[in-house]
Amino acid sequence: MELTANNKLKKLIIVGDRLLIRPKKAPNKTESGLYLPPGVQEKEKVQTGYVIKIGPGYPIPMPTDDDEHWKGNDDKVKYVPLQAEEGDLAIFLQKGAVEIVYQGEKLFIVPQASVLMLEREEDL
Repeated sequence: MELTANNKLKKLIIVGDRLLIRPKKAPNKTESGLYLPPGVQEKEKVQTGYVIKIGPGYPIPMPTDDDEHWKGNDDKVKYVPLQAEEGDLAIFLQKGAVEIVYQGEKLFIVPQASVLMLEREEDL
């Protein structure tokens, strides 16, 4: 399979309660017209970006009913799903995020606990 812009993230599996976020392009000048050097916006405590992949959620502990053999042997892990969805605009704390570079693109892996707010376009 050839690696293209559309499928390059399909190989990535996000685990647990984490989100893969593409940072939103920051403006390079302030409202008053001052130009900001690169890196100033990246050092802010709060970042914004688009959720591009999500993990399965919070794992639910398995019950320990060893004496009830009639229930079957369903060892499939169950998860509480995350509130975030792919395509959401997330505002998150930089402190909890891990910055990675994948295929030359800067991305953040962020636990849902570090997400402060989500903006969702319902009609997309």
